[in-house]
Amino acid sequence: MAAENMKARMIVDKSFRIAQVDNRIYGSFIEHLGRAVYGGIYEPGHETADADGFRNDVKELVKELDVPIIRYPGGNFVSGYNWEDGVGPVAERPKRLELAWRTLEPNDVGTNEFISWAKEVGSDVMMAVNLGTRGIDAARNLLEYTNHPGGTYWSDLRRRHGYEQPHKIKTWCLGNEMDGPWQIGHKTSEEYGRLALETAKAMRLVDPAIELVSCGSSSTGMPTFPEWEAVTLDHTYEAVDYISLHQYYGNRNNDTANYLALTLDMDHFIHTVKSTCDYIKAKKRSKKTMYLSFDEWNVWYHSNDADRQIDPWSIAPPQLEDVYNFEDAILVGSMLITFLRHADRVKMACLAQLVNVIAPIMTENGGRSWKQTIFYPYLHASKFGRGVSLLPIVDSPKYDSKDFTDVPYLDSAVVHNEEDEEITIFAVNRHLEEALELECDVRSFEGYRLLEHIVLEHEDLKAVNTASEEKVKPHHQGGAKLDNGMVNARLAKASWNVIRLKKA
Repeated sequence: MAAENMKARMIVDKSFRIAQVDNRIYGSFIEHLGRAVYGGIYEPGHETADADGFRNDVKELVKELDVPIIRYPGGNFVSGYNWEDGVGPVAERPKRLELAWRTLEPNDVGTNEFISWAKEVGSDVMMAVNLGTRGIDAARNLLEYTNHPGGTYWSDLRRRHGYEQPHKIKTWCLGNEMDGPWQIGHKTSEEYGRLALETAKAMRLVDPAIELVSCGSSSTGMPTFPEWEAVTLDHTYEAVDYISLHQYYGNRNNDTANYLALTLDMDHFIHTVKSTCDYIKAKKRSKKTMYLSFDEWNVWYHSNDADRQIDPWSIAPPQLEDVYNFEDAILVGSMLITFLRHADRVKMACLAQLVNVIAPIMTENGGRSWKQTIFYPYLHASKFGRGVSLLPIVDSPKYDSKDFTDVPYLDSAVVHNEEDEEITIFAVNRHLEEALELECDVRSFEGYRLLEHIVLEHEDLKAVNTASEEKVKPHHQGGAKLDNGMVNARLAKASWNVIRLKKA
């Protein structure tokens, strides 16, 4: 497309509301996998370690992201995990063969330590229970241990372990990716639906205040999708509050135009799950709306070959350590935009993961920590994407790629923070060679001024950040202007943009 035609228009009106953004869409994930825990958040002896062995430099980076909720302890890991191994005196905890990732799990960090760490970084915990090798009994016992005040075996055991007050964990996942043949204790949709229902019933008897997430499909590519959702929800619809979605993307064919269009697949995934949920709602004549928890999402492909070379049965090997480049940051930004456009149904999401393992934060054992390229769109969305998600009316030039047609060059979402009287426009220009001139009508917001125009851009789509050099980082010289209710901005080629307005 010629440069003179690269113009997009957008109308933003305060009355075009999608929904209030649930801040938990900016959640993340820590699994006992690779160096996420050991060498990531936890490294006794590190120069920044606190008295409990947790790295303060990592804590500060997590606090900067302002992560509202963190899923734990897995992931595939949870389907073989005995939670009792990770509580009580550390010296008495057993080392176990960890079958999901074929490592040794020392159990130095467990339920109580992680919950305490999460509180320090300002995050709630989304706790997963093992429905692979275990089931109803282990799940209700763990819930009693964490949430019951006292006077029972498991709650008093917690108190003897030094945690007098209950943790009051609100959000619980009923297993992980049970549709996947790779999952320890993999189940058919009928088997999982029955087990999830009975587990949910038992857990609600222990604590009626909890909310529950049922396992959905592990990706759009699963042969059982979306029948898995229909069958399992036929059992669990009235017993759970959310169904999960998981999706990872990669640019294995080095086709960046097609890669940056992959959020169209994500959009289709969400629409299909919503439709399936609503079919079951209609079938059951239910008044309840099922919400979505997109509790694993990210780019994941860079480390696949390296992971195949790792020998089994070591403690905290460098697994899934994707080194993210600039184009990955653009796609992550678009994935966040997709959640905002579906704020009416997507109420939780977890960037998988948080530290070292396919993560925005990286560390060296005994050394430095740094921000990967994807840190920045995640930071900006978490920081400025809280409020009411608005539905912008967009007219954008389009392109076709290998797998997609009519891909808008402009990918955008808008959030109105009514309390702070701020508007944030998130915008990605997918064009790899040309800038995009954006004209945005914000006349329904009278008396606003331009605060800033943040841009993440780089000439090299494959540029990466390292411990020694941060090549990819945002700047604040975007150049957007606001005049008579019209925002005009030049969106650089292949760029992530955050345009912020505030009432004068």
